[in-house]
Amino acid sequence: MQNKLVIDIHSFSYKKKGIPKDDSGNGGGFVFDCRGILNPGRIEEYKSQTGNDIGVQEFLETKTEMPQFLKSVQSLISISIRNYLDRGFENLQINFGCTGGQHRSVYSAIKTAEFIRQNFPDAEVRIHHDEQLHLNLSSISDN
Repeated sequence: MQNKLVIDIHSFSYKKKGIPKDDSGNGGGFVFDCRGILNPGRIEEYKSQTGNDIGVQEFLETKTEMPQFLKSVQSLISISIRNYLDRGFENLQINFGCTGGQHRSVYSAIKTAEFIRQNFPDAEVRIHHDEQLHLNLSSISDN
């Protein structure tokens, strides 16, 4: 029996801990820098929120280039996911970093997990919000 492809998605802060280590031992994967997207954390009403909050999500979807950014990310990762599934690989790590690991990276991790679950049901997706640990409980995979 072939093992399932496990995709670990991290949101992280470049300022605090930096790029997450790949604990699978395989190395590689993807690191996407979200700092080129307008930061909702600089707007007073969003400062205490995260990328998991509706207000931040609506801001990123309507006032920034985040939809275009994620469309490009989805195109890139799909190539590897299809290939890894076909070849029986067991691990892939996808990382999203921003300044504080609170808004843009959290949103990107959540939306990317949704995309993968919808388009690649044979993969198991796990989200790790490295700076927003309280969100990890609500991000446990349904797989």
